[in-house]
Amino acid sequence: MNNDFEKQKRHFFENLTSHKIMVLSTSADSRVSSRTVSVIIHNGKFYFQTDENYLKFKQLSVNPNAAFCFDYYSVEGICKCIGKPTDDQNSFFIELFKEHFSASYELYSKLDTERLIEFTPKLIYCWGYDNSKPFIEYWDFENQKYNKEYQYGF
Repeated sequence: MNNDFEKQKRHFFENLTSHKIMVLSTSADSRVSSRTVSVIIHNGKFYFQTDENYLKFKQLSVNPNAAFCFDYYSVEGICKCIGKPTDDQNSFFIELFKEHFSASYELYSKLDTERLIEFTPKLIYCWGYDNSKPFIEYWDFENQKYNKEYQYGF
């Protein structure tokens, strides 16, 4: 395993809060859609809840590949339904979700059709600047590689 990747991945997740509002993009049958979701970050994965009757759940059932966008970050990965938010094995989610998104917890988490989705990142990239020099950082989870590329002309 690439030690630089592990170090940079740890640094990324340590600087990320345990929760965030993100834009989730999903697609199926030549239709792409995006919407904001309330996300819990836990052990290097992203979690969100949704109703099994919603478009995003239906699209993820056909095509589990999805993407998140927040701040200057883009995250590509794969989703998996891991049960109901209130299932015993998902107590970590409920604890954090209740703390940070209490209104959504009260309205939706206990509904019978609500499902918890686990998003495993495959690639994270973002723009940044060093002394006005633009660069893109990449965290390639599949190949366990980290790279920082300065953009041409700077």
